[in-house]
Amino acid sequence: MVKRYLSLCSLEEALNLLKNSFVDPSRTELVPLIESLGRIVAAPIYAKYSVPEVNIAAMDGIAVKSRDTLDASDQSPVTLEECTLVNTGNIVPPSFDAVIMIEDTWQDGEKYLIRKSAAPGQHIRAAGEDIFENRLVLPRGHRIRAFDIGALATYGIVRINARMVNVGIIPTGSELVPLGVRPSPGQVVESNTIMAQVFLEAMGAHCTRLPIVRADPDEIKKAMVSAVETNDLVLISAGSSAGTRDYTSQVISSLGELIFHGVAVKPGKPVMLGKINQKPVIGLPGYPLAAQTALREFAAPLLEAWGLAPAPRHRVRAKLATPLSTDIGFDEFVPVTVGRIGPAYWGVPNSRSSGVQMATIKANGYSHIPAPVEGYSAGHELDVFLTTDPASIERTLIFSGTLDPALEELGIIAHDQGMFIHAVNTGNAGALIALKRHACHAAPMNLPASSLLADCPFILPHLSSMDLAFVHIAMIQQGIASHDSITLEDLTSLRYINTRKDSSTRMAFDQLLDSKGIDPSQIDGYHHEVANLKMVAAAIRNGHADAGMCTSGIAKAHGLEFLPLAREQYELAMHREMLADSRICTLISLINSPVYRNRLEYSGAYDTSRTGKIRSVSGDKTECEITFENNSLVLS
Repeated sequence: MVKRYLSLCSLEEALNLLKNSFVDPSRTELVPLIESLGRIVAAPIYAKYSVPEVNIAAMDGIAVKSRDTLDASDQSPVTLEECTLVNTGNIVPPSFDAVIMIEDTWQDGEKYLIRKSAAPGQHIRAAGEDIFENRLVLPRGHRIRAFDIGALATYGIVRINARMVNVGIIPTGSELVPLGVRPSPGQVVESNTIMAQVFLEAMGAHCTRLPIVRADPDEIKKAMVSAVETNDLVLISAGSSAGTRDYTSQVISSLGELIFHGVAVKPGKPVMLGKINQKPVIGLPGYPLAAQTALREFAAPLLEAWGLAPAPRHRVRAKLATPLSTDIGFDEFVPVTVGRIGPAYWGVPNSRSSGVQMATIKANGYSHIPAPVEGYSAGHELDVFLTTDPASIERTLIFSGTLDPALEELGIIAHDQGMFIHAVNTGNAGALIALKRHACHAAPMNLPASSLLADCPFILPHLSSMDLAFVHIAMIQQGIASHDSITLEDLTSLRYINTRKDSSTRMAFDQLLDSKGIDPSQIDGYHHEVANLKMVAAAIRNGHADAGMCTSGIAKAHGLEFLPLAREQYELAMHREMLADSRICTLISLINSPVYRNRLEYSGAYDTSRTGKIRSVSGDKTECEITFENNSLVLS
């Protein structure tokens, strides 16, 4: 029988059970100093000897007795009877208590003449100046940094007594194939335990990944017994949801205690916690984003409570660029991309589908939406926990609009300049909404081939409230993609896949049908809509449709035949004030570069004759061109 619902506990309750049900194994290990980066010190570290151990010279010069220099001045120079030449780092003989820099001395035969007195201790590193023998260097619980290692080496430390935990990781599933094997239809590369290993090892854990175990309760039980015997914590991947072939909960129950199965979090609802031989067993959901949540919100806090290095959590406040709806009663963890637009940080929520790993690759942080909250409207300010270098958000550009492979090419060369383009596919309508909210740096749009923006009926009403500039990327072809060459007459006999009503591609297709006198009801699949042009091409390539409208660049990228029907401009729309942003200036330089033009021309899908041209339209619909010279913008 299929178990249809999991018994859910709250996130707070689950974390309390997790932290209070197990005893810290208090395991430590000796780690070579050079391998100790990021590890947590298990016992206080003391200096093996004083540094320096004796007085040494801090400058090249002569070691002197300071009392012999008291009367030296420009008017009354003193010739030293007793001194010795020293170089930086040389031992200063005990009879001397100061060093005079060599450039402040004059030789008088074999003796030295000085014109300035020296204070006791001058230019001498006294014994123990840095640290004395047996003095504390690092306390228990300190996380080793790169520069700590250099100091520890100086103080004679060759090994670190560090906290550690042994973690056994079991991948389960008959559909899994190992890393390096291309999966057949219905199979998937086993990646969750690879992710778990590198994530937990960064905290200082020792991880052992077992071979893939097929979905058989006896084999899972055998692997579980072995893992529990030799580890402090066991993670088992997949087999935690409510399906008929998810055996993990029954295996845990047969060997010990199932503490909870199912937590009110998204993604990650099926996560489970068991106890076998007094050791914790965490069941990770099979979907990657759900597994990430379980690792970050359950496994990491347990290891932190056991003394391992905490996962970094740098928090910023960001405004939501788009509305965010969540399910009340569930703590939700949403991948978010943050960038600075003007004086404020803005965050763009990414896909929360548990199987979409690109969401976390594109995101540079995540937000925790508490269970009592139903969601937030656009513009709401919330906490985002960064998953990357905090400085990178200053170099992140947020685009919202219609996406095309030409933008991916721009992103590649922008990355080479240290900038990161995050593009959200919202279509032309979404582009205008984002521009109105000032929630994006730029909005990529497909516009009619006419050079006049006044010919764009869906933009014209917005010009009164926005002072916009448009940077031309390329002229692109709209047309029908298919597996085999087709004609317009074939449309009524094919399975069609359509785009959203608000897209320029959909408008072009509807105009085409009207001009040919074709009733949309004659098109099989006319009402089958997908979110973007890439999904149209993917559906055709995978055999779910025979034809659909997209751009020539997308069709070519998916290996499809293409029937050109119309031309349109692909442009970046932005508030004209953005042209003063140094990041946008750099971006425009890249668009104008031969490198970018060559990349577009090489694809064969773009007309670059106007690439880099900038035009501006003010609220009174006055249109002018802007030239870009020596990294500055000039109205013409």
